[in-house]
Amino acid sequence: MGPLLLLTSTLLSSYLHPWRVVDAQKSFTIRGITLSVEPSTDVTRDTNVTIRCQAIVSSSGHQPLSREYTIYKDGIVVYTKTSSSSEDFLYQLYNARVSNTGKYMCKVTIEGEQRQSETKKLTVTGLSPPHLHINNGVISEGEELTASCTAPGETGSIIFYFYEGSKEKREERVNTNHVEVSFPLSSSGIHKLYCVYTILITPDSIWSEKSNSVTVTVRELPITPVLEIFPLQDIYEGDRLDIFCTVKNVPRNTNNLDVYLSQGDQLLSSGITEANHSMTALAKDSGEFECRLQMGHVVKPVSKKVSVTELFSVPTLTMSPAEVFQKEPMTLTCRSESFASERLRREELTYSLDPPESFLIPRGNGEFSGKALPYEFNYTCTAQAKGIVKHSKTLTVHPRVSVSTPRISVVGKAVLGRPFQIRCESDFGSLPINYTLLENYDPLHTVIVKQPGQQALFIVTFRHPGKTSKYMCEAKNSHKDGKLSETVDITAIEPLSQPLLTIIPTLSEIAEGTNLLLICSVKGTPPVTFKIYRDGRDQPLFTTNSYDNNTSFEIRDLSKEDSGKYYFEAFNPANNVISSEHIHVEVQLAMWKKVVIGGFCLLAVSVLVVVLALFFKSKRGKREAAAELSVKPSSPKSDDSLTVNLTHDTEVYNAATVKVNRTDSVWSERPPADNDEESSMVSHEPDVEYTEVVHPRSADPARVPLRKGTDTVYSELQNSPHDAAAADHHPYQGSVEYAELNGEQPEINKYHPEVNKCQDLPVPVD
Repeated sequence: MGPLLLLTSTLLSSYLHPWRVVDAQKSFTIRGITLSVEPSTDVTRDTNVTIRCQAIVSSSGHQPLSREYTIYKDGIVVYTKTSSSSEDFLYQLYNARVSNTGKYMCKVTIEGEQRQSETKKLTVTGLSPPHLHINNGVISEGEELTASCTAPGETGSIIFYFYEGSKEKREERVNTNHVEVSFPLSSSGIHKLYCVYTILITPDSIWSEKSNSVTVTVRELPITPVLEIFPLQDIYEGDRLDIFCTVKNVPRNTNNLDVYLSQGDQLLSSGITEANHSMTALAKDSGEFECRLQMGHVVKPVSKKVSVTELFSVPTLTMSPAEVFQKEPMTLTCRSESFASERLRREELTYSLDPPESFLIPRGNGEFSGKALPYEFNYTCTAQAKGIVKHSKTLTVHPRVSVSTPRISVVGKAVLGRPFQIRCESDFGSLPINYTLLENYDPLHTVIVKQPGQQALFIVTFRHPGKTSKYMCEAKNSHKDGKLSETVDITAIEPLSQPLLTIIPTLSEIAEGTNLLLICSVKGTPPVTFKIYRDGRDQPLFTTNSYDNNTSFEIRDLSKEDSGKYYFEAFNPANNVISSEHIHVEVQLAMWKKVVIGGFCLLAVSVLVVVLALFFKSKRGKREAAAELSVKPSSPKSDDSLTVNLTHDTEVYNAATVKVNRTDSVWSERPPADNDEESSMVSHEPDVEYTEVVHPRSADPARVPLRKGTDTVYSELQNSPHDAAAADHHPYQGSVEYAELNGEQPEINKYHPEVNKCQDLPVPVD
């Protein structure tokens, strides 16, 4: 039931609202948005401006699309409207004002898809002149003036400025084209007023021209302040001053009247209608006194200057000597450099030292003597006469501390040929301190230490090896004699050089099982650290620290694995690493191994000699046995034998006699081998016999040359049953199938290939 209702509802919804059927694919696309400003992007005031927004949309349906247009000015939304029309959207600016100046942009939204145009800037020029109006052209002194300024027809955010001459009186920011303010004028008389305004346009502002000028007359009030000072002249310190501040012509029913008497920034007295003050004159009181009347916005001041003659000057406290050391004598002197002799005698002027527990004794009028304290102390001098007391500035006495006995030390290492530093320092002493370096009691150089933490460093260089010098330093910070440090003997460290690696025994005598002694030596200042290496190993074979310039290392029971290149590295406190030459060590075989190998070699040679002797002996026997060539009959049943004896004078082809006899011939008959395994087998091939023929060297140059020595020719004779009859007909004939000369015969094969061909035996000559 449920699925049926759902299907029915879906069909009805599709029938009643066919345009709301959700399509999996979007039926439109926004191709572009164009913004234009008409008639121009630069117009004058009161021009009607149209902001045109054109949306280029492609759609597949016939139903209109709902489009939302949004207009932005300087990034802020100024107008929004929704429309189903495909026509361009127009945003009208009637009677454009400067406040309409800005960057405009249009954004179009269709069914959630947004597209925006590029920005276009509209500039509107021309401001209306401002108009100033005041409520009254004549006001009394202290009365506020009410003024209004209008920017006709202007819109936007406006700032109005009100001026009195060139002086700005008021500033007011509003969002309308009219403002009203109240302010007092500065003084009585005639005043010229005007106003201007500016319209705020991001990021600039545009100013208007000046408004009309308005004249305002301010009537002065008759009320005035009066200042009286007694005495006004010939005033000395200690005299009494009486000062009166009053008001003349006070109007009736005045409730906001105030009077103030002041000197500089010090308020002496105040009141409603008068302010009075009495005081003992001091030199510091010389200056201007002011009586000030204030009634609302009306302010009237009056002032007078007073000059007070100094009875005596401010005392000065000095110390002698200028530098004093702890617990050394010193004198403090207190003096007033000037005094009014017409009013004061010098004997009337007394001095004292503050604080009293300064441990200094008065020696005269203004002099105090004693010993400097071991720490710094503050002193003040007081001068007094006729009730006038004056204090000097504070004098801080810094008793200097005598320098302590200096210490001398070497910074780093003194290496031959390299600069090194010698440091002189004292544990305490007042700065500056003069440090002088002495070599064998002769001064070399002086360094003045002026700042805390500064060190006295002297640069020294040793040029000669083995040189030892005595150094000391002197510290001085006063007129007294300086203090000397202890003497230090400095010997330069000679850097290592001339590395030499010696190997015992000699390289030719190094064999397995023997010992190898490596002796390393260098030139330089010990201690020396030696490291012996063999190529192929990162870690040293031997490391030692020697107080001599040489060391040795022994490798026992050498083996072939100990072969290689040996070298050593060395360094001393000068920190220069030197390396010796690489010596190649080849460990030879042990003597007993050489003897065994030699014995085996002799044995092998003996065996080889015996084998060769037997071989040649066997070869010689075979040659003698091959002098006769035995031919086995092709038929095992025939007991006839065929023997051919070839005799040559000079060559194979020149046979003297060839004779064939079935019963008695020169061919030797091979004895039968009944128990031979091969003879028991029936052979279908002709029997082959080989014989060796000795050929003397040919004397005929036209013939095929033969090699020197003895050549061997093997002739293969074949007998077959079919040839038996031929043999009876020609008993002397035989068939030669194969002939070969013993040894290499490249010449014969190359120039006379017929030698290897089968030939008939030559016919015997009668």
